[in-house]
Amino acid sequence: MSGHSKWKNIMHKKEKTDAQKAKVFTKIGKEIAIAVKEGGADPNSNAKLRDLIQKAKSNNVPNDNIDRIIKKASGADAVAYEEITYEGYGPSGVAVIVEAATDNRNRTAGDVRHYFDKFGGNLGQVGCVSFMFASKGVIAISALDEWGDRVVDGDKLMEEALEAGAADFAEEENVFEIYTEPEDLTAVAEALTALGYTFISSEVEKVPSSYITLESEEDIKFMNLLLENLEENEDIVNVWHNWDEA
Repeated sequence: MSGHSKWKNIMHKKEKTDAQKAKVFTKIGKEIAIAVKEGGADPNSNAKLRDLIQKAKSNNVPNDNIDRIIKKASGADAVAYEEITYEGYGPSGVAVIVEAATDNRNRTAGDVRHYFDKFGGNLGQVGCVSFMFASKGVIAISALDEWGDRVVDGDKLMEEALEAGAADFAEEENVFEIYTEPEDLTAVAEALTALGYTFISSEVEKVPSSYITLESEEDIKFMNLLLENLEENEDIVNVWHNWDEA
């Protein structure tokens, strides 16, 4: 399997300021709240919650924060968030999936439609682009330490990942990407954590089957603005697309 998103496509999700990290914590908190409401507060019996806890940890959300979010979501006065998925096209037909967690459906729908209209895209019907994506567990591990030295042996990691239940393995730009079936993500991540690996990210992602390269500067500018505005909105928890930014 080739790199699922051309690693450059998701680097902007990993290099964040403190303010952006705080917003990430808020978004993950909303996802956790929904998972608790739907399946209970015990991650042992709630697979979705278990995966989101793994996602939170890979985003450096402290364990105390995770525990507080789960406790708050279990209370009678918890905010009722609703999960909504939007699908549409960016400039030159780039496929975009937007996943939201909101307490105000009208506000979020209006915001999403505004972003698509303003930046050269159009919001479509549910199902218009989702067939181009597959849900996969994706664990990203850097081959390099903070000083730029290569410290992870790719052959050893691949062997250990496959033994833990991974389905596939790839390397791109000194980043190893380990692919799992969605339901196997947490088990594989926990096995690799126990072996001493740390993650850049670990979550279930929408992986596109093909990519679009934008040729014009205007399209590139508008696509960047579309993604930036979507990701700045606190109601929007995930944005997936098939733009090849390389």
